[in-house]
Amino acid sequence: MNILKSVTYITLSVSLLFGASQQENKQLQNIVKTGQKSSMLLLKTLGSNMKKNMKAGGPMQALDFCTQKAYTLTEEVNKKLPKGVTVKRISTKYRNPANQPQGSEQEVLASLEKLQSLHVKLPRQLIQKVDEHTYKYYKPLVINKQVCLKCHGNITNKKLKDAIAQRYPQDKAQHYKMGDLRGAVVVTIKK
Repeated sequence: MNILKSVTYITLSVSLLFGASQQENKQLQNIVKTGQKSSMLLLKTLGSNMKKNMKAGGPMQALDFCTQKAYTLTEEVNKKLPKGVTVKRISTKYRNPANQPQGSEQEVLASLEKLQSLHVKLPRQLIQKVDEHTYKYYKPLVINKQVCLKCHGNITNKKLKDAIAQRYPQDKAQHYKMGDLRGAVVVTIKK
């Protein structure tokens, strides 16, 4: 994907806001608000549980949490969201195949990765108009805590490395460094 298309994704919400009617502006503001609230609910839910498990039993217990509870907690968050709103995590370097990007999500992540490779500061959010009634809100996720690298960096703990390989034979979510783009939270909003 070329850089022009990347910039198009990033500036979509801005250009829509400037060229939009008051009604469209209000709709976009509601989409952003819904996306922010939904993505934060998921991140807080998963983050607090991850922190609790990491503190209680280190990376092995955190891995157990991810394997057994992360997807279930995501579904529980989705049940709390308004009708027509769903949230999930995606990554091009996914650990769980359920987090593999679908359709244009792959292109959005590729655009973010390209921007990061050019040392462009990533936006806090992106808005994609899928069709007349559907929008996707993307919140980029960046490795910004050293603790994340215990399971997603260059893993030296053989027991942990073997456990990850056993549970996630197609794992791609390693060898990250601080500041790397990990993926995104995607909130799909159907009006």
